[in-house]
Amino acid sequence: MHPIEVLERYWNHTSFRPLQEEIITSVLYGNDTFALLPTGGGKSVCFQIPALIKPGICIVISPLVALMQDQVNTLKQKGIKAMSISAGLSYSDLDTQLDNCVYGNYKFLYLSPERLQQTLVQERIQRMNVNLIAVDEAHCISQWGNDFRPAYQSISKLRELQPTVNCIALTATAKSKVIDDTMASLDFIDAKIFKGSFVRKNISYQVIKTEDKNYHLEFILNQNKGASIIYARSRKATVNICNYLESKGFEVTFYHGGLTNIQKTERLNLWMNNQKPIMVATTAFGMGIDKADVKSIIHYNLPESLESYYQEAGRAGRNGKSAVAVILKKNVDEDKLKSQFLSTLPSIDVIRYVYKKLCSYFQIPYGEGQNTLHQLNFKTFCHIYQLKKTLTFNALKILDSNSIISLDQRFNFKTTVQFKISNTEIFKYLEQNKSQNKPIKALLRTYGGILDHPTKIDIDLVSTKAEITTKQLLAILKNIEAHNIIDLNIANTDSEITFIKPREDEKTINPIIHIIEQQQQLKKQQIQNVIDYANSESVCKSVQLLNYFDETSTEDCGHCSVCMSNKKNIQEQSTQPIQQNILDLLKEKDRSSRELLHQIQCSQAELLQVLSSLTEDETIVITATNTYKLK
Repeated sequence: MHPIEVLERYWNHTSFRPLQEEIITSVLYGNDTFALLPTGGGKSVCFQIPALIKPGICIVISPLVALMQDQVNTLKQKGIKAMSISAGLSYSDLDTQLDNCVYGNYKFLYLSPERLQQTLVQERIQRMNVNLIAVDEAHCISQWGNDFRPAYQSISKLRELQPTVNCIALTATAKSKVIDDTMASLDFIDAKIFKGSFVRKNISYQVIKTEDKNYHLEFILNQNKGASIIYARSRKATVNICNYLESKGFEVTFYHGGLTNIQKTERLNLWMNNQKPIMVATTAFGMGIDKADVKSIIHYNLPESLESYYQEAGRAGRNGKSAVAVILKKNVDEDKLKSQFLSTLPSIDVIRYVYKKLCSYFQIPYGEGQNTLHQLNFKTFCHIYQLKKTLTFNALKILDSNSIISLDQRFNFKTTVQFKISNTEIFKYLEQNKSQNKPIKALLRTYGGILDHPTKIDIDLVSTKAEITTKQLLAILKNIEAHNIIDLNIANTDSEITFIKPREDEKTINPIIHIIEQQQQLKKQQIQNVIDYANSESVCKSVQLLNYFDETSTEDCGHCSVCMSNKKNIQEQSTQPIQQNILDLLKEKDRSSRELLHQIQCSQAELLQVLSSLTEDETIVITATNTYKLK
């Protein structure tokens, strides 16, 4: 079957996006292939189509669990057999799923790089009829890449297990050094490299420096009607911005990791269907979502890197129509960015300390603990050892990314509540127990389905709304449970820890010290690059981004904030004599536009343009008799 036939059959498209067909052809010819396609370039099709054409199964390695599952679900909807090996599987379930890949005519198996290190997985892959190895987010392999993950370097093991199978590496953002490092790590031979241009001519990149972000937020949304994403730094900020825009009459919703799956699906659908065209979200939103008509991307805070900014901004204008990508910047934002991402970087000593306390917390003896699973209450852990929460969490993430532990951040172990009595009976109870009024109403108003089914609740959120402590809330919940009003299941954990390596203290941490130091230095440089980008007012924003990604360009885009400012300056310089004549004449007396035109040697259009500019600057004002005068 020809690639275009597969595209039409499964994707209902009649033509490929730039470079897609060339990449697919390279893969079908058996070449090791590196595909750098910026956001919206359609990377997944580049390995999915050749895998569908060739007999056998494609092994896909990705660090993004949610995105893996989304792709598997999409393939299943097309009638294509695909699976992802998720966390938390028992040995027997894992064994069964891998057997299905060997004998069940599956076309795609999605794995995390950590899964690839398991002996059972390696043994079973050797028995599979593998037709292609696809490495998504391939920049994670390189120590010089954004989001380096040491576990990614074990992917080369696949090439030993399946030595005759070619490999495709895919990423949206990578500099030349990262590309070379990645191909070397994957043992590419005679590689074919395809680099899509980072130029997005239809996007106007803008940085607006302001102390009133909400004013400019409204202005941008009113000027660019249509679907929008507003990226905010925290969950709380998404709610606050959403509430503000709602109060101003905008159709808006919000999205963050603390919502239930049902809530996420509902809000995503509202946004996708343009019923709520404005989405306020944390930065994870939008990954893997194909919505072509996004008119504006607005960063309410400075992004953490130009790599992430380019990907997020690139979610605008995928239909080829004009769009804007705006950063709103206050004077204090630089310090906030450094505080959030640099001052919370844990030192090596902190990482060592957290690791030792983690081992003590779970009573893991020296030399043991490998592959053991533990339930962790993060707050309790920090309280027992007097640890700073942000530093500790970042230390755990570093241990996770360096494959010392596996940290399950889905926080599935929340307390659940379901009311067993009717709405009417609840309010009768409240009349007799008025001290419990606020917490019970907070529960009812925060969680809509709590009368119908067991509902996961956020103890901190409910206690805050009820204006009581979490300890008081838990006491009230236990009390009303005793009165047979609710079913209550109190969770004492909020995450899961799996120790990947045995406890050897210094010997466990020492091998990753140089990696941690290098990554932290890279993070500092990324923050500085963002600040430089935001502050530069002499070089076209598009040119700045292209040069950052090693794509040489000197051609200004003509419509970014820098280019527009330069145009305005040139116009002001060319009209300076007209402006001065107007001001001199108005010093004598108030004059109408007709009188001014009679006195000044210029066209009517030039005069009206300068009058408009002077009025906007409040240098002159219009009187009640429709004449102009100096303010």
